Amino acid sequence: MIKRQLQDVLQSKFFKGKAILLFGPRQVGKSTLIETLLNAQNKQWIYFNGDDDDVRENLTNTSSTKLKGIIGNNEIVFIEEAQRIENIVLTIKIITDRFKNVQVIASGSSAFELSSKVNEPLTGRKYEFMLYPLSFSEMVQHHGFIQEKGMLEHRLIYGYYPEIVTKQVEERSLLKLLTNSYLYKDLLMLEQINKPVLLSKILKALALQIGSEVSYNELAQTVGADKETIEKYIDLLEKAFIVFRLPALNRNVRNEIKKGKKIYFYDCGIRNALINNFTGVKNRTDAGALWENFIISERVKQLRNNDIDVELFFWRTTQQQEIDLIEEHEGGILKAFEFKWGKNVKIRFPQTFTHNYPGTETFVISPDNIEEFLLNK
Repeated sequence: MIKRQLQDVLQSKFFKGKAILLFGPRQVGKSTLIETLLNAQNKQWIYFNGDDDDVRENLTNTSSTKLKGIIGNNEIVFIEEAQRIENIVLTIKIITDRFKNVQVIASGSSAFELSSKVNEPLTGRKYEFMLYPLSFSEMVQHHGFIQEKGMLEHRLIYGYYPEIVTKQVEERSLLKLLTNSYLYKDLLMLEQINKPVLLSKILKALALQIGSEVSYNELAQTVGADKETIEKYIDLLEKAFIVFRLPALNRNVRNEIKKGKKIYFYDCGIRNALINNFTGVKNRTDAGALWENFIISERVKQLRNNDIDVELFFWRTTQQQEIDLIEEHEGGILKAFEFKWGKNVKIRFPQTFTHNYPGTETFVISPDNIEEFLLNK
């Protein structure tokens, strides 16, 4: 079994008087991770699945008396797909407040209901974590750096979803199944998503624009929708952990783009399945953009898995000078990164940037030095 970076962190949070909340997309391994943790606890636990009608009925608008009968002598309560249960946050609050010896751990494959309502009722009563697809770092820990680096081109095409990594012969069919059903399951349950075809068009358009600045107005014209609808759908896609936004760095330097944004996919395999392109990297016209998506998404995983608080941006001027990634660390320390798939590519960072942001460390990341970026914190 591939050990997840969050495993030890989650293990350390049990029986600290707070609920443990684990978010992440479907099929990313949340249940496997939690069951591994529960089996290591050597305590009685009870399992509820929010996809089950009976579970939703019993855990919605419940009382401490009813919960006492439901929980019984169990010391751990595991609630899967918790976002499907109405008012589940209040139920978790009752258990945490009234049953001091009971640990609640809840998982959700979307942030729609659960995380949006979690801050107020569970203030001071929760630990919150995000589980991503498998990462470069986790796979290096699993079978070594040399073997994983040798799989780099393969990962750019098929990504890091656990089932894709462990069942390589069935990768294409599994990725298509994932993008056609599981990926949209939570989104399509929402009343706001009343046009599944439009959702598919937006995703495909975003998949074709990775590495480029995204204009909601242009996207709206491309897919035949209004700007407000595009914004709403992209916000929901982000809350479903399918894509993430990278804003433009703006410190009032002349000609800096102020409100730009790029949108990347958390997993390259999902992106390639959306456009039905599994061609090898050597024969692709989008290899550079694919590498940029891969390396930035892997950096996000590395930082978040290790609970490192860093703000991420890209930088561009109206004259099209650009830097792929800017990291702002504690104390306002800036680091600038350019990502190049090709070897022996010489990069000069724009003088406009280096002049206005003196002291910024600059790095060029390619497959040759990937470990400097994805294995260091």
